[in-house]
Amino acid sequence: MSDTPHAAPGSSEEELIAVRREKVGKIRALGVNPYGGRFDVTASPAGIKANFEEGKQVKFLGRITALRDMGRTQFFSVSDVQGSIQCMLTKKACSEEAWALWKLLERGDWIGIEGETFVTRTGEPSVRVEAFKVLSKALRPMPDKFHGLADADMRYRRRHLDLMSNEESARRFVARSLIVQEIRRYLNDRGFLEVETPMLQDIAGGAAAKPFESYYNALKKPVTLRIAPELFLKRLLVGGFPKVYELNRNFRNEGVDRRHNPEFTVLEVYEAGGDFETMADMMEEMITTIAMKVFGTLRFDQYDEEGNVRWTVDLTRPWRRADYNDLVREVAGEDWFALSPEQRRERAENELHVQIGEELDDTAVTQQVYEKLVEEKQANPLFVCHVARDLVPLAKANPENPEVVDVFELVMNGQELCPGYSEQNDPVEQLERLKHQAGEETQKIDYDFVETLESGMPSAGGIGIGIDRLCMLMTGACSIRDIILFPQLKSRG
Repeated sequence: MSDTPHAAPGSSEEELIAVRREKVGKIRALGVNPYGGRFDVTASPAGIKANFEEGKQVKFLGRITALRDMGRTQFFSVSDVQGSIQCMLTKKACSEEAWALWKLLERGDWIGIEGETFVTRTGEPSVRVEAFKVLSKALRPMPDKFHGLADADMRYRRRHLDLMSNEESARRFVARSLIVQEIRRYLNDRGFLEVETPMLQDIAGGAAAKPFESYYNALKKPVTLRIAPELFLKRLLVGGFPKVYELNRNFRNEGVDRRHNPEFTVLEVYEAGGDFETMADMMEEMITTIAMKVFGTLRFDQYDEEGNVRWTVDLTRPWRRADYNDLVREVAGEDWFALSPEQRRERAENELHVQIGEELDDTAVTQQVYEKLVEEKQANPLFVCHVARDLVPLAKANPENPEVVDVFELVMNGQELCPGYSEQNDPVEQLERLKHQAGEETQKIDYDFVETLESGMPSAGGIGIGIDRLCMLMTGACSIRDIILFPQLKSRG
């Protein structure tokens, strides 16, 4: 290897890149394209290891992520985001040209491998390399093998580096893809049809949130990025779709923290003839089915920011169901709803030690107590049913108590994961509820949606589940940024 350029220990990144550029030139001088071409595969690194058979011919590709130079024998790992396999290349098995080419490769380079599987004397499943092809010569070095990217901000900004150096991060994002895949399989197998509704909307409806605003030049009108697809999916119920779902992005121009990203993924499902209880049954079955198929367990450890186990979420069925008011009474006192608004505010602040902003009305005071003392302390799944009517304008009122609505909020891991409704399909009642929510800002009411309801929407159950939060739960990620490949971040500089 005396003719191969090497950077001295402690070299700057610029020097390392310069050395790699020189190697690119040497590869070209050997008559080889350092940026490859077609390479047909029969397996993946992880697939070979998972379904290992000794003496099997395989063709696969991946990145060189570890390299042990033993002179005339080279051991190295070839990896992709799903896993790796050890390979062995010997000088005896190579032509002079191939050996010279190999000496110009290093960690970070992509190669295609042809060879035969075998087991080393130490019992390691491996591939004996018979031929290889350079697919991409990396100009920039990989992150340090043992430390990866220590800077969390850099992991989010340079996700490709995080994925190639952090096995836990790679496993987490593979798991996310499998979770989404199983959600679609579950719904498709039960006759639901997947659809797409507009991302750009005239009126941001379906939830109370601040939208991102833009302007459509061709149509000469202001538009917003959607905050929810709900009103369009209900239009499809009116149009004759009995079982419909959408799994896509929502956008809310609000804060960013450990549990919130302005761009996030939501699944919304609607079923004609259903109600909030049939939706709760479906959520319980769907989530446990996915957990077992992807992870083989119903128990998931949850971690704090220091990496300590906070609690273990147990998804074993059946899941508890309880009325909102009963849960509030459990933490705030049996007489909570018999108190005056002033007494409730005083108890919340002085006895329960829940901070109450002056701008909160009486309903919001109770909601704040619920969020702090029930929701944030709930580890295992809990369906919180029959919340205050004013909080959910798109759900049906409970026939026995019209002050509450027939809904559930599925709470687990200290946060709301999924609301489910008996959907409001009375156009007159719906308009009154939307007017109450809008107050003086009646321009925010989607009158076209109300008119659509007048054509007849069947009674239906509906849910909206935060996919990012579900993935956080099942992977143990303590921040939403650890489960979104490219989260929104502040500009640098």
